[in-house]
Amino acid sequence: MDIKNAYWFLFHDDELLVKEVEGISTILSSSDIELLRLNPINVQCIGTLHEQECFIAHLDDETMPEEFFWKKVRPLYGNMEDECFGFACRALHIINWMKTSKFCGCCGTPMKVSQQELAMQCSSCGHIVYPRISPAIIVAVTKDDQILLARSNRFPPNRYSVIAGFVEPGESLEDCVQRELKEEVGVEVHSIRYFGNQPWPFPDSLMIAFTAQCSTEKITIDNQEIVEAGWFSAHNLPDIPDKLSVARRLIDWFVEKQTVSHT
Repeated sequence: MDIKNAYWFLFHDDELLVKEVEGISTILSSSDIELLRLNPINVQCIGTLHEQECFIAHLDDETMPEEFFWKKVRPLYGNMEDECFGFACRALHIINWMKTSKFCGCCGTPMKVSQQELAMQCSSCGHIVYPRISPAIIVAVTKDDQILLARSNRFPPNRYSVIAGFVEPGESLEDCVQRELKEEVGVEVHSIRYFGNQPWPFPDSLMIAFTAQCSTEKITIDNQEIVEAGWFSAHNLPDIPDKLSVARRLIDWFVEKQTVSHT
């Protein structure tokens, strides 16, 4: 491992330490670590970026000089090089996993970072834990020239998005699409098609995106996770997610499809 020539993703709680250069956030280098005389804890290599190794670690000290700032990862989108932001998301996922995997689930012994692979291993019984990845579906349901959008109780006021939900044990992705739509908005669908995917490290999801066409258009919200839902045209959209998310990519796909069909 070339620690003397590397990128460092350093976290305190769930915030990443970045350096601000002319208004752009950059990841710390080994020279920054030496300059600040930092002592990272639980160092783990997570891959290579621009031919330089990348390390994640915790920092106990949150006091930093000018030009260095603690920031949440998600708002860094658009204010950091795309590849660096992708690695920052990977780093956040792994650092959260390490934080919640401190003790062995079999015998309760403290876990240690494996030196052979990206894993935590119990020094007593040998139990190995790998980073948790939680698969979830997200689906754009269309009806003629309209898309189904819903507002979760977790969203800001007036924010709508497409339906999403976690995959349950023994369930296929397509089955999950059908179940989530039926449970949350009472809609049945057909012609389910794969659209794309996106790692979503808030804290550990993998979003698998689909498109589908409605079989039943009547909406019946569950009034638990979903508090409002409706059919919207491309010219009458409510407040929607930002461009970081695959949810927005699905909505943009719908808008582009409608634009092309009317030209």
